[in-house]
Amino acid sequence: MANAPVQRMSQLMAKTLRDDPADAEVLSHKLLVRAGYVRRTAAGIWTWLPLGKKVLANVERIVREEMDAIGAQEVLLPALLPREPYDATGRWDEYGAELFRLRDRKGGDYLLGPTHEEIFTLMVKDQASSYKDLPVILYQIQTKFRDEARPRAGILRGREFLMKDSYSFDLDDDGLAQSYDLHRQAYRRIFERLGLDYRICAATAGAMGGSKSEEFLAPAEAGEDTFADCPHCDFAANTEAVSYELKPVDAAGVPAAEDIPTPDTPTIETLAAQLGVPASATLKNLLVKVDGEIVAVGVPGDREVDLGKVEAHFAPAEVEMVTEADFIARPDLVRGYVGPQGLDKVKYVADPRVAPGTAWITGANKADTHAKNVVAGRDFEVDEYVDVVVVEEGDPCPKCGTGLKLDRAIEIGHIFQLGRKYADALKLDVLGQNGKPVRVTMGSYGVGVSRAVAALAEQTADDKGLCWPAEAAPADVHVVAAGKALQTELALDVSEKLAAAGVRVLVDDRAGVSPGVKFTDSELIGVPQILVAGRRSADRVLELKDRRTGEREELTVDEAIARLTAR
Repeated sequence: MANAPVQRMSQLMAKTLRDDPADAEVLSHKLLVRAGYVRRTAAGIWTWLPLGKKVLANVERIVREEMDAIGAQEVLLPALLPREPYDATGRWDEYGAELFRLRDRKGGDYLLGPTHEEIFTLMVKDQASSYKDLPVILYQIQTKFRDEARPRAGILRGREFLMKDSYSFDLDDDGLAQSYDLHRQAYRRIFERLGLDYRICAATAGAMGGSKSEEFLAPAEAGEDTFADCPHCDFAANTEAVSYELKPVDAAGVPAAEDIPTPDTPTIETLAAQLGVPASATLKNLLVKVDGEIVAVGVPGDREVDLGKVEAHFAPAEVEMVTEADFIARPDLVRGYVGPQGLDKVKYVADPRVAPGTAWITGANKADTHAKNVVAGRDFEVDEYVDVVVVEEGDPCPKCGTGLKLDRAIEIGHIFQLGRKYADALKLDVLGQNGKPVRVTMGSYGVGVSRAVAALAEQTADDKGLCWPAEAAPADVHVVAAGKALQTELALDVSEKLAAAGVRVLVDDRAGVSPGVKFTDSELIGVPQILVAGRRSADRVLELKDRRTGEREELTVDEAIARLTAR
C-alpha cells in the first residue's frame, strides 16, 4: 500500500463557516460551503477547494475504474466545439437558450459542449472504416456547460458541471443492446460503490433522441425530478415517462350528444358545480400553439396537463400557450367553451384516458353552452393519443394496477439507446463483412460526477454535517489534536504512522483553535473515522469515533493503527 501524505489543517486552503450561506436553499449547498469544500465564483459557477477536489477525484476514480472494467477506452475531447456538426443534427437550434454559443474574432460560430454525441461520431468516422474496428466504447470525464436561466441548489444545478459521457458504436441493434446492458451494470456498480441509494427508472429521450432510455435517480428532497415507484412490483419511471395503455369502451348505450345551457361556467370547477357532476365527468381542452399552429389537448376535467410532456412530444417544435389575439383571430374557438366535436383546422391530441367510447361533458363551441354525452370516436376523432396528464400519487401502476408513490430525486445517471440518429446525420458507415456499407448504431451514457457529490451530501448528511461513505470521503480518518502540545505531538506522530501504512489522513493541528471548534469541524467535514488525541495522550491512548454511528472507544496508538489499517 503506497504512502499517503498527511493533510494538515493548519496548511489547508479551506475555512469552515458557522452559518449557512444566505443564498443556500438545499442541504448540500449549505454544507459543502460551510465545510470548506466549494466556493461560489459566480451564479452557477463553482470553485472546488482541496477537500472538495478530493471527493470529486474519488468519484472520478470509481467511474473510471468501472468504465475501464467493461472495456471502454478513455479519450478527452475539447469543450469548445464548432457549430457545423450541431447544425447537421439540428441540435444547434433544438437546444435553445441553454446552449452557450459564442463567436470568434473571424466570425466563426462555436459552442461550449453540453454533450458530445456529434464530436464522438465524427471521431469514430475518422478512425473506424471496417466492421473489424467495432464494437467500441469510448468515454471522457469532461466539463460540460449549460446556460441555466436560474442556477440554483449549489452544484446540483450549475452552468458548468463535471460529467462522464460515454458512447457505444455497434454494427447492429443486438450489439447496441449488449453495450447498453454493459453500461447499465457498470452504473449499478458505480453507485453501489459510492454508497448512493438509487432507482433505475424508465425515462424519455428528450433532446438526446433515440429510443430506449433509463435514468438513475437518487431519492432526495432537493431533487428536481419526480419519479413514480410501485410498492408492489418493480415498476419505476420518471413521471414524464409514465404511460398507459389505450383501453376502448363500449358506448352503445350512450344517448346522442346534446347541447345544454351553462351560463357563466368557463372553468371546470364552475361547470361541475352548476351541473352537480364530478370534474372527472368533464373533458378539459387546453389550446396550445405548436410552431404557430393551434393544437387542442384533451384530458379528463379532474386532471392537469403536463406541459413538459406536451413539449417533449412535439420537440423540437416550439410549444406556447394561445393568446387573446389567437382567440380574436379564430372566433370559432370560444374561450372556456371549446369542445373537440366540430373543431376545424385544429389537431386534437388526447390522453389515453379519453379512449374511444368514453362519454364526456365538454364545451359546445358556443358561449355559455356545453354538450353532454359527447363520445370519443363517435362524436369526435382523436388525431393522436399521448400521455399528457400530470401523474398523481395513487394513480394505478401501468404494470400491476397498484397505487403509485411519488418521490423527489436527483438524476445522477442517464443511459440512451440512440440508434442511428447521429450516424444518419453525420453519415457514419463502415464496410461490413460483405463489403457493403453498414450504418453504425449508437448508445449514449452519462454520469453526473459533480452532481453525484451533491447527491451523496444530500443522502448521507445528518444534523451535525456531512457524513461521507468511505470510498468518496476526502480522507479515511480525521485526527484531532485537542489542543495542548503533547496532544498535537501525538496526533502528528500517529498521523505519520497511519499515512506510512497507506491510510489517507486529515489532521487538525491548528494552534489557537479550541477543542470544541475542532470537534465541531470534524463532524461538519464528515470523514468516516475521527481519531482524537485528548485527555489520555500522556498514556498514548486515543479515542476513535465512528462519524456515522457516533460509537466511541478508547484504543492505544498501536491498536488504533491496527484497526484503521485493517479497513
